[in-house]
Amino acid sequence: MTPNKIRKQNKLRLIVIFFFVIIFFAAVTVRLGYHMIIKGEEYANQAKRQQTSDSLILAARGTIVDRNGAELAVSATTHTVWIRPADIQSIGDSKDEQDLNLQLAVKALSETLGMEYEDVMAVCTSEKKLLKLAKNVDTEVAAEIRTIRVGAKDTKLTGYEITEDAKRYYPLGAFASHILGSTTDDNVGLAGVELQYNSYLSGLNGRWIKNKDNKKNSLAFGTNTYYDAEDGLTVELTIDQNIQFIVQQELQKCQERTNSDRVICLMMDPKTGDIMACAQTGEYDPNNPRAPREEDAEMFAELSSEEQVAYWNKMWRSFCVSDVYDPGSTFKLITTSIALDSGVTSLNDSFYCKGSEKVADRVLKCWNYPKAHGQENLAEAVMNSCNPVMMALVSRLGITRYYEGLEAFGLMDRSGVDFPGEATNILQNKSTAGPVGLATMSYGQGIAVNPVSLVSAVCSLANDGYLMQPRFVKALKDKDGNIVENFEPVIKSRPISEQTSKDMLYIMQYLSDNGYSRSLRIPGYHVGGKTGTANKPEGGTYSKTDVYGSFIGVAPIEDPKFVILVICDTPKGVLYGSSTAGPTAISIMEQTLRYLNIPPNYTPEEQVALNKGKVKVPDLTNKGGEAAVNQLAARGFKYSFSPAMDVYSGTLTVIDQYPKPGTEVEKGTQVTLYYEREDTEDDAAEEAVN
Repeated sequence: MTPNKIRKQNKLRLIVIFFFVIIFFAAVTVRLGYHMIIKGEEYANQAKRQQTSDSLILAARGTIVDRNGAELAVSATTHTVWIRPADIQSIGDSKDEQDLNLQLAVKALSETLGMEYEDVMAVCTSEKKLLKLAKNVDTEVAAEIRTIRVGAKDTKLTGYEITEDAKRYYPLGAFASHILGSTTDDNVGLAGVELQYNSYLSGLNGRWIKNKDNKKNSLAFGTNTYYDAEDGLTVELTIDQNIQFIVQQELQKCQERTNSDRVICLMMDPKTGDIMACAQTGEYDPNNPRAPREEDAEMFAELSSEEQVAYWNKMWRSFCVSDVYDPGSTFKLITTSIALDSGVTSLNDSFYCKGSEKVADRVLKCWNYPKAHGQENLAEAVMNSCNPVMMALVSRLGITRYYEGLEAFGLMDRSGVDFPGEATNILQNKSTAGPVGLATMSYGQGIAVNPVSLVSAVCSLANDGYLMQPRFVKALKDKDGNIVENFEPVIKSRPISEQTSKDMLYIMQYLSDNGYSRSLRIPGYHVGGKTGTANKPEGGTYSKTDVYGSFIGVAPIEDPKFVILVICDTPKGVLYGSSTAGPTAISIMEQTLRYLNIPPNYTPEEQVALNKGKVKVPDLTNKGGEAAVNQLAARGFKYSFSPAMDVYSGTLTVIDQYPKPGTEVEKGTQVTLYYEREDTEDDAAEEAVN
């Protein structure tokens, strides 16, 4: 080959190589341009996401306290364990070492958390970036996880995060559970006040945003922004913990005495509408709201998922707000009030009961038929619970005026109480009630009312005729105790005049002093009340054995402080409200009057009777628990603690007591001791560690 040809050939090769180099650099330039210009923003955002750590700062759920500041629901600090699967799978230098360390890490985590090995492994081998492994982890367990080391090189466990969390805790267990309600695992209100005021209790979560490198170290010039959480507000109830405790104790005794399916009580301040106590037997523990009652455990295990949900809803349900019942003769107070205020009757009015009355094509009987009450005035008619007199009153009123009266008492609609799931009263339709329907309504049959509506209506009889808005909550406060919102009492209407109110209080006291239930009196106090016994509807008629026995009362008559309703649902044996609900209501009323420091004013006869076998209650305030118990035992008193404890233990100081010091009571009377605990050295040491 000649030199000239060789030169041409080399030149051609150089041109080809140069051409390919140009194409290569052009392709690289295009590729770089694509990633830098077209995909640049996407890559920048991806890098920012990888470098940015956005941690949630959970707000503490607000506390629920009673009217005196006693804590009924609090937030306890717990921890949540999170796993980054990719990180926990890469502990070690080689693949074999990483696999071994993963198994050791899973074993250590499962043993520490008390979880199944397979469940932990499933989380740690997931393809997701971040997964929740466990929540509500105690401080001690969280600290133990931080000490875990794995493998032959004793490598510190990585690939996890532990965040602080807050778990709802009810320090008194089942106490007032149907008022407080409960929360879900995520601290969202599930029932009761927790649900009604969830938006106030929840607060606002915060965030902590910061930039980190691939080793999770903070970048020197990166973002580090902290948005503090805003804790939930404290909800201050109208409930008084001590009165609630008295009520719950007495309801339990009543259920045992009457063998009722359940016993219910609602107490309200007539001047403000404040609900002072609200309870029913069959409480549940809101710390574990889905656990069935002990007696239902076997039955619950056999239920389908839908049936279990129905069981929970029934268990959580507050009868006082979410159910209706036949009020029976207690409703005669409402009928009498409307008649008095309308001027169709008076205290001096005279009636004659012959045992039954013909209304349209029906013969309606008095409760004690074939006996008759004969001649009676209005107070005697209400005392005798006379059905024919109530029929006569509504006949004089007419259907229009009677329904206007019911509407004025708030019985034609919901009461508007600040509680979820309020039931609607079931009254006969005005257009179809007719004379018979109107007559049966007058004495509390053929209708169903919700307890909070009935108590609110009777409260107006004790409040110069003013009907107040019932309420469970007084105020909202911040964590420092400052009032954020104060809920003032609200007057809804004035269904009756002041004079009618006074007349009705006179009638209610007349019932207690002279009625069949003269035992339903409290020495030293003027109280009023009305009993009721209503047969339950059953297959288009009324059951002869299943009844609601009830009592509604006011005390003291001179200056009413509360109205109380007690209902025995299906008592066994004796059915009348005077024998079932009445004694329990009177016991609650007496204890509450003394708790409120309303001094008794005994008649000479009462004083003589009381002085027989009476002893004075010693002053136990500021004494140690052991000294107080010994002093009571030495004088023949029984004792109990509030909050309740199964067995007396620990160091405590008595801060209050019931009955009050110096009160003369019978020997063997139970004295309730209200206390505060004192930290022992061991308790203080444990608290310091925590």
